[in-house]
Amino acid sequence: MILLLTGIGFATLGVAAAEPGAADRIRWVNHAQQVFTAAQKRFASEPTNPVVAWEFARAGFERAEFSTNNAERAALAVQGIDACRQALARDAKLAPAHFYLGLNLGQLARTKLLGALPMVGEMERTFKAAASLDEQFNYAGPDRCLGLLYYEAPVIGSVGSRLKARKHLERAAELAPEFPENRLNLAEAYLKWREKKPLQRELDELQKLWPAVSANFPGPDWEVERADWSRREKKLRVNSEALLKH
Repeated sequence: MILLLTGIGFATLGVAAAEPGAADRIRWVNHAQQVFTAAQKRFASEPTNPVVAWEFARAGFERAEFSTNNAERAALAVQGIDACRQALARDAKLAPAHFYLGLNLGQLARTKLLGALPMVGEMERTFKAAASLDEQFNYAGPDRCLGLLYYEAPVIGSVGSRLKARKHLERAAELAPEFPENRLNLAEAYLKWREKKPLQRELDELQKLWPAVSANFPGPDWEVERADWSRREKKLRVNSEALLKH
């Protein structure tokens, strides 16, 4: 799961995009399309089921990660947004619907450039709502997304805040320490902030959990994430060397 809001300068609500070869990308796109098509059929047959609605929104978000043009990405995002709003109209306390509403708003924002700025406030509210209802959902997904939102958003004219980013990124790692994404996000933030001791601590924690990643997150549903985590972990260690030597 990724989110890259190029128009307002922040990235990676979820996971950063992997850099696949052509064969990998084709396989990943096909898998995402199959999951989306199945979820779409379920939603069409059960349009009043809130759980089916947010699952459709999740599948649409993940399919949109592979969109190659703004029109397709926006169309998928709007479907996910509408599904989540319908679900929340029936059950306002459904944490997953708040969570995937925020992520699909982010997908739509990717197509808006500077027009994305007004959407940031709603994204922040939806992730906060999800956190208040179920902070454990999606391996501490609400805090992970809030942390990255505050980390990457501009400080001037938007919600960017190092203090808030630290709070939520650290909370995500505390709630779901076994989830590599939470550790990677936190370590990358410490590297950017040039904080050596906490950076080394996160690198050590990543080393401990790394041998079990494939077993803990198996199968095609996690293939994209596993590839991306591996790429980011290697890049993080290379980029950390100079700082940690001094």
